[in-house]
Amino acid sequence: MNKVEMTEAIVVAKAAKGVQWQEIAAVIGRSDVWTTSACLGQNTMSAEEAQQVCDFLGLGPEVVTALQVFPTKGFGPTIPTDPLLYRFFEICFVYGPTIKEIINEKVGDGIMSAIDFTMDIDKVEDPKGDRVKIVMNGKFLGYKKW
Repeated sequence: MNKVEMTEAIVVAKAAKGVQWQEIAAVIGRSDVWTTSACLGQNTMSAEEAQQVCDFLGLGPEVVTALQVFPTKGFGPTIPTDPLLYRFFEICFVYGPTIKEIINEKVGDGIMSAIDFTMDIDKVEDPKGDRVKIVMNGKFLGYKKW
């Protein structure tokens, strides 16, 4: 079973059981963001985590194995057409240079890691329309001089 087939099986089982990602995450004691990412094929679960998720969702050993396979990360060379995903690219296109400048000015010459990284996503109720709050927290990796 490849990662695409694994993801399809998980999404179908999740819908059939009528659960949310945060409920699946609670089974393994991880964040909803990380757990969702792993179930969508972008992170790797331990054997114990994979078994717990599959037991919870009623999935077989082929999914347990696939959840433990190291992924090839990222979307690929094309910009996604899904409107929500595209908007993240738009944020990077419009604010990317600004984000880079501010990080460099405040922290130094380097990058924010997506390896040593956490992210939280929350709903913020607002009378003018609900909002989405995303907090990304990545380790700063300074460029090495030699």
